[in-house]
Amino acid sequence: MKILITGGAGYIGSILTPTLLAQGHEVTVLDNFYFRQNSLADCCPYDTFQVVRGDCRNEALVKPLVARADVIIPLAALVGVPLCNADPIATQTTNQDAVEMICRLASPQQRILMPVTNSGYGIGEQGKHCTEDSPLRPISTYGVTKVKAEEAVLARENSISFRLATVFGMSPRMRTDLLVNDFVYRAVNDRAVVIFEGHFKRNYIHIRDVVRVFLHGLQNFEAMRGRPYNVGLDDANLSKLELCAVIQKHLPKFVFLEAPIGEDPDKRDYIVSNARVAAAGFTPEWPLDRGIRELIKGYTILRNSIYGNV
Repeated sequence: MKILITGGAGYIGSILTPTLLAQGHEVTVLDNFYFRQNSLADCCPYDTFQVVRGDCRNEALVKPLVARADVIIPLAALVGVPLCNADPIATQTTNQDAVEMICRLASPQQRILMPVTNSGYGIGEQGKHCTEDSPLRPISTYGVTKVKAEEAVLARENSISFRLATVFGMSPRMRTDLLVNDFVYRAVNDRAVVIFEGHFKRNYIHIRDVVRVFLHGLQNFEAMRGRPYNVGLDDANLSKLELCAVIQKHLPKFVFLEAPIGEDPDKRDYIVSNARVAAAGFTPEWPLDRGIRELIKGYTILRNSIYGNV
């Protein structure tokens, strides 16, 4: 297939792009390389790889790229509460408007596979799992724009949306700010973390299982199209304190404390059912413990010392 990925040099795209190329697909990546990353350098030997440096909001640039694609995967987004709050206009135009533009430009026959966030559930009901039929009550600007983008994608029917749990794991375009990645980084380097609102629960999924669910969606598109799917680990609906206890099993010197005051800027608190994607034949391969072991090795290599003298 001919696949267009916007934001294909980002955290997820840096693993998804070479995986699709290795499977024989033709992949075009549109990315502005905002973080000055070189994460797709290993894709350049593929004759089936094309890269375009540009803005996913530029219709004149995007239109011919969409026209040549069989499948469009819009990964380009401003992700995370602090980044989105810092520039709400860019968040709106990138996370929502650019996706709505792709939906307008794409023909009914073209397929769209869209990642969104299960933070759209906001604060869930105590002890009750959020399913794809649960009401969406996003709290953050990030959550609101992704929910709106999903509405546009699913309205065209020839699409799938994946409501991703909090993603973790190593990537060539690494994000140390994601919750599991952040806590493991602190456990490795600081041996301590202070937690705000440690009882808040959420679900987790490894980045390589995210890539695998996109492949599964491509291979089973006709059976899965037109619906959203929660994608997470059934045994990892964990509070922050429970997550830290799991990390501590791998790094016994790790100490975690809950602050008596202070708030988490990302207020999500819910547990999630992943039964629908399981019924569609998808099973994750990366449990939390395996991902933590991977991160410990990764942080032995990666040291975020760009702003330090030591």
